[in-house]
Amino acid sequence: MMSRVPFNKSFLSLCLLSTFSSFGFAEQAEQAEQTDIEKIEVINHHQAYRGNVAAKDLPQATSVISSQQLSDIGIVSFQTALSLESSIARQNNFGGLWESFAVRGFAGDENLPSSYLINGFSAGRGFSGVRDISNIESIEVLKGPGSALYGRGEPGGTINIITKKPQFQSEGYLKLYGAKHQYQRYEGDYTTGVTDEIAVRINGAYEESESFRNTVESEKLALSPSVYFQINDETRLTYELEYVKQEIPFDRGIPVLPGVKLSPETFLGEPNDGPMEVDAIGHQLTLNHDINEDWFFTLGAGYRDSSLEGFSTETELSPGRQLLYVDGETISRQRRYRDYDAKDLSFRAELSGVFNAMGFSNNMLLGMDSYDYELHSQQERWRVGWGSGDTTYSINAENPVYGQTPPALSPTTDNIEEQHAWGVYVQDLVNVTEKFDVLIGLRYDKFEQDITNNFSSNVASQSKSEFSPRIGLSYKLTDDVALYSNYAEGFRPNSGADANGSNFAPEKSKSMEAGLKWSANNDKLFGTIAVFRTEKSNILTADPVNSGFSTALGKAESTGIELDVIAMLSEDTEFVLSYAYVDAHTVNDMVNPDWGVEIPAGSQLINVPEQTVNVTLQHYTEIAGKELQIGAHIQHVSDRLGETTDPSYELPSYTITNLFSSLTLSEHLTIQASIENLFDEAYFANSYSALWTMPGQPMRYQASLTYQF
Repeated sequence: MMSRVPFNKSFLSLCLLSTFSSFGFAEQAEQAEQTDIEKIEVINHHQAYRGNVAAKDLPQATSVISSQQLSDIGIVSFQTALSLESSIARQNNFGGLWESFAVRGFAGDENLPSSYLINGFSAGRGFSGVRDISNIESIEVLKGPGSALYGRGEPGGTINIITKKPQFQSEGYLKLYGAKHQYQRYEGDYTTGVTDEIAVRINGAYEESESFRNTVESEKLALSPSVYFQINDETRLTYELEYVKQEIPFDRGIPVLPGVKLSPETFLGEPNDGPMEVDAIGHQLTLNHDINEDWFFTLGAGYRDSSLEGFSTETELSPGRQLLYVDGETISRQRRYRDYDAKDLSFRAELSGVFNAMGFSNNMLLGMDSYDYELHSQQERWRVGWGSGDTTYSINAENPVYGQTPPALSPTTDNIEEQHAWGVYVQDLVNVTEKFDVLIGLRYDKFEQDITNNFSSNVASQSKSEFSPRIGLSYKLTDDVALYSNYAEGFRPNSGADANGSNFAPEKSKSMEAGLKWSANNDKLFGTIAVFRTEKSNILTADPVNSGFSTALGKAESTGIELDVIAMLSEDTEFVLSYAYVDAHTVNDMVNPDWGVEIPAGSQLINVPEQTVNVTLQHYTEIAGKELQIGAHIQHVSDRLGETTDPSYELPSYTITNLFSSLTLSEHLTIQASIENLFDEAYFANSYSALWTMPGQPMRYQASLTYQF
């Protein structure tokens, strides 16, 4: 059982929340979670696409969220974990089947999961469902222009999940959760050394739950075994497997229209459709080799096979087919069957090290990566005729009656998309002086895409290549204050095709950032402030007529400012502030080709709030000789655009207050409790359109019991 170190340890864990883990505490915190030693000196720290350059030394804003932080607050959702970072905004989640988010205003394709990395390997391609947190050691958020090096990713930032690795010391835990709406979760983790050279670990979780949404029930199983093999003093091999099986009903939320007021609990789908089924299995194999004290080599491969299949009943989006616009109570629905299968194979090799040249110290990274991705999409659909007034399969908004006979479906989509891509990259962080660093990077990408329409046998193909440069500067004004700036260009292939089966041109971006990092008061106060501007072309948005498809929106830009502060108010009281102002809007005028709706330049991007504030306050004390932690987290999200083609539709602002606490009962037992949305505020979490708007979680209480061994 870990005992609490009043200042150093608890404060270091909070540093994982902050952009200003930048002064070296992120690496220390990862070690501090496993030991009671108050101070750890990190000799080497290597991460994918960073080599031996720690996040603190990058000329960009960074933050890290640790597994300990998630446990303290009682967070069990990856999407909720990301909401601790104010620069990340929640997006449409495809009926609850995946995570989708925007970083500094940019979200990628609304009809695909958001891209993120797992130990440097892509996990955003394919359909792996809602990610479980049981095997997450930390979540690294590298904000700003890093796509020149990372390849596939958004210019607003790159999210990299670091998984829990096998340890030779035997330890583990079992954790039981219970919450409102019949929520049950069983979580476990165990690691041990098998021999002097081999260590194993297995962790995972099973959960099942009802919901505040009527008739909506879900079930999830996630398992993650891993093996570590110390081949010799210089060489290490790690294998990690992820297995996920989920059953989640497809839920598009409720319509929000003038004169139509529905309860947040109202489900307008069809329970008899059953859940959508998600199956995914992923493999990662990584070889690390220390060439000598200065040079390090990594070779890795990843493979992920994922699928999504099932029926759904959804509110009809087309105004000419939707009777709700006619009588204010009859909701026309469409029915679909989806069968998506994805296979993703990727490789990465990196060489990193330090050398001196012309009197300068160089931190060099050389690498290459590649992937082969295949997506088979099949879809069938039924919908009422345009302007027919047909009430078949419709439902009353205020008094829904389920169990209607489903109409026969017709095939609408049968496509196979194949992507083949490779890239090479180089980065050098030059220590020009003790105070002045220069980072220079360059990436070259080659991308090929074929989309085969199995109905017509037509093949839409494209092949693109691009150079993406990156440069950053960092200058220490004092030992505790540093200025930095950077510029990068990015290139990201757009997956999928439009409703006519045509390829999308790749996204291109240009990003600039400048900031100030500081510490004060004997390291009891850390802070960062950053200003940024990003331009992006060939971005996609949801097609308002052909739902499930995307359409090109053109150019957009995002400008803003971020402020992150961590402070020790006293030896036992910790305070974290994260604030982001983001102005994300279109740059060019465009006309939607189906509706003829003009989208003028300056229109806001969907689901991106201008202002987001996160405040966390934690206090440690004792009661009856037992360690007690109490805390509160408050999040404010401002108004957001709720539909791309209707600038008048906005989701209102909201403020959510969450409470959390934990009590150490004994050396092995800890009990935790939390209340989400304490004041039961009604709000909307995200939207695809005014007809598909997802209500936010009402007040919810949760408790857990942990046994550590």
